[in-house]
Amino acid sequence: MFRRLKCKINIENKFLLFLSFSLFSIEIINAQKTNVGLICENDNADVERIFQLAINNVNPDMEDMYLNGVSISIEPGNAFETSKKLCKMLRQNLVAVFGPTSSMAAKHAMSICDAKELPFIDTRGDFVVELPTINLHPHPTQLAVILKDLVTMLEWEAFTIIYECGEYLPVVNDLLQMYGPAGPTIVVRRYELDLNGDYRNVLRRIRNSGETSFIVVGSIETLPELLKQAQQVGLMTGAYRYIISDLDLQTLDLEPYQHSDANITGIRLISPENELVLEVAKALYEEEDPYVNVSCPLTVNMALVYDGVQLLAETFKHIMFRPVSLNCNDDVTWDKGYTLVNYMKSLSIKGLSGDIKFDYEGLRTDFLLDIIELTVSGLQKIGSWSTDEGASLDRPPASISSEPDQRSLVNKSFVVITAISEPYGMLKDSPAKLEGNDQFEGFGIELIEELGKKLGFSYTFRLQEDNKYGSLNPVTKEWNGMLLEIMEDRADLGITDLTMTSDRESAVDFTIPFMNLGIAILFRKPMKEPPKLFSFMSPFSGEVWLWLGISCVSVSLSMFILGRISPAEWDNPYPCIEEPTELENQFSLTNCFWFSIGALLQQGSELAPKGFSTRSVASFWSFFILIMVSSYTANLAAFLTVESLSTPIENVEDLAANKGGVNYGAKLGGSTFNFFQGAKFPTYQKMYEFMDSHPEYMTSTNAEGVTRVENENYAFLMESTTIEYITERRCTLTQVGTLLDEKGYGIAMKKNSPYRDVLSQAVLELQEQGVLVKMKTKWWKEKRGGGACTQKASSDSAAELGMANVGGIYAVLLAGSIIAVFCGIVEWICGLYSTAQANKIPFKTELMEEIRFVLKCSGNTRPVKYPKPSRSASSRSKFSVSSKDSSSVTVDSLATDDQQLQKRKK
Repeated sequence: MFRRLKCKINIENKFLLFLSFSLFSIEIINAQKTNVGLICENDNADVERIFQLAINNVNPDMEDMYLNGVSISIEPGNAFETSKKLCKMLRQNLVAVFGPTSSMAAKHAMSICDAKELPFIDTRGDFVVELPTINLHPHPTQLAVILKDLVTMLEWEAFTIIYECGEYLPVVNDLLQMYGPAGPTIVVRRYELDLNGDYRNVLRRIRNSGETSFIVVGSIETLPELLKQAQQVGLMTGAYRYIISDLDLQTLDLEPYQHSDANITGIRLISPENELVLEVAKALYEEEDPYVNVSCPLTVNMALVYDGVQLLAETFKHIMFRPVSLNCNDDVTWDKGYTLVNYMKSLSIKGLSGDIKFDYEGLRTDFLLDIIELTVSGLQKIGSWSTDEGASLDRPPASISSEPDQRSLVNKSFVVITAISEPYGMLKDSPAKLEGNDQFEGFGIELIEELGKKLGFSYTFRLQEDNKYGSLNPVTKEWNGMLLEIMEDRADLGITDLTMTSDRESAVDFTIPFMNLGIAILFRKPMKEPPKLFSFMSPFSGEVWLWLGISCVSVSLSMFILGRISPAEWDNPYPCIEEPTELENQFSLTNCFWFSIGALLQQGSELAPKGFSTRSVASFWSFFILIMVSSYTANLAAFLTVESLSTPIENVEDLAANKGGVNYGAKLGGSTFNFFQGAKFPTYQKMYEFMDSHPEYMTSTNAEGVTRVENENYAFLMESTTIEYITERRCTLTQVGTLLDEKGYGIAMKKNSPYRDVLSQAVLELQEQGVLVKMKTKWWKEKRGGGACTQKASSDSAAELGMANVGGIYAVLLAGSIIAVFCGIVEWICGLYSTAQANKIPFKTELMEEIRFVLKCSGNTRPVKYPKPSRSASSRSKFSVSSKDSSSVTVDSLATDDQQLQKRKK
């Protein structure tokens, strides 16, 4: 009985449990499942987490439905993968899609959603907004307005816009259009994304330009490296001011720049003081680490995704719809897509990013931004910006120069170490013995004097005996030269042609550059090439001369062939004979060549074509010769008067290839040699390997290298400013090619010196006042023999031609005359031999008679020595009347013609 009761109770319990589960399942089934899609990059897992958190937070308030997050991961910027995975996800009855952050992938996703009329929620700042799109990010045009208001608030009179890539050009363009011609001076520079994260060259150019106020328009991903490298090249001092346009500035670790004295101002959309922000951040990160210190880890993208889910949930409470499965391969669209988007535009909610409102285009309006500034205690809010009121400050921005009394150089005394290097540091030429500071002069010496006057400090110069500037031993990791003296406090400042490099900046501090330069090639000046003997042929290339000869031969053959086949060219040689038995053609092969050559030399040949075909050939040949002769004449003057210069090398590629057998080197242990040692460019690596394997080409001083350039087939690599100084005095030397790099000379001081910013500011002021330009002109072009190589103005008259220029023409004339004499002698001897054989006279006798006749040198007539009246004899005689072609008229026919003429006269 007990067992039956127990069994009955168990059956009843199981039935109740089954009933409860069934009722719960029915309730879940009755609730509509609504899928919301998210496209997330692989490197942004936090966005997916906050997306799921937002869905979980809104589901308890949803009636008759619940949101279900469907996310896909893509490679950043992979548009093909985005399209493929999104089309697959559309089959899951989506009602909206949150787009990725990369521009290319987002545009493809937006295009697909536009085609399917599916709501697309964008969290990027984008200019183009498609119809079914809601953009939660402030529009780039509004961002440009914000930047302009900040510039006005900070009273900048000139600034530089540094932008990352073409994606940010709309902001730059809008900002530029807001200023007219009377606005501040604006410089635009770009730091490339494809430089493997190395922006130092761009930053050095900015530093060397003297610009001090910057607006940085770029992504938060590249900003940390940009700021780090700006600090490395000396752009993070009290002399510089920054406005950062990215809204995620508060998410970066800016502690390395808190004590740099650089003024960094930014804006933020997400306030860490917002209670809702703190609550969401705590819920998001406490799942992993309950002891996490939550300040403001939320990025703008994360916050906008959260707000977008809130906006969707609020819309779904008021709009009835039924999701449908969509296919990218058909024309089916969702008829409720535009309805949902239009309703979202009309909503106004409060989210993590503040009040959320939209205009009719789906762009966000009426938002509030915090203006923040980096101080010694971190980022602090100093004001706010709103659409209606613009920028307003709660307090003035921090002064650029803090603690001026502690950094004042008034009444300070410094030991300044220098090295002998013209024209930066030199010993004065004086008959009297000088001591102390009086024994030194030069550009660097005068620069310290100007700084001392400006800042009120005194100084004592000390000479570096070994003349070494300072380099790091790669084995011992120890420094030498002037830098070692500064590091060990035996000197306070270092001044000479001391190049600022990353290695040196790791050991000491530098002021901003007082001179900008680069590595260049010192080589001897190009030598004037002696004129070539046949320089008169230079106006045409060898190929043109060849084709000119071929053309002459071709035209001659054409004239010969056309003359043979043209009836008009066969003439009666004796017009008095009405019915001649033979006709004559003037265009024999030799006559055709004579005609072509005569036209080529612009001389007549007394041959007149009569047929249309031969006249056509002659006309076009004459036109061709007209153009060729005119072109030749026009170029001949230039080729005969212009003196070409000959140099074995023209650029660094020629030097690296040892073109012309030119060897090269640099100062051993100097910054120039170190540049090639650490270079990654293949040409520079090849040059380093050459110099490293040929120590005999390296020098201990620059002066030694200059001497070798003058006396050997040798090129010396050194700084361009020093080359400029040398070429002002040594007129046989010059700079070859362009600069190999960009760098500067600075004043060295101990690491973390409190005086760096003050000295940099003073150097900058000297640059702006033109003092440094005057000093350079003085020491480069005036002092110590400067200006010796200044070229005089060239004469207006053309240079006269010497025999070297036209000698080839005389050579051609001489050669032609010799050939003509030789041919004449051969023709004369052959004629005498033929006559002697025909008349059975000894050749020697005939030769002596002809020589005696020629030596008389008088008379223009001579008797016929051996007349041959018969036809057979006439045909054999050299002096018979005959034609030069195959058609001839015999002597007998001439006699018959003469008899007929006599009868007619009677």
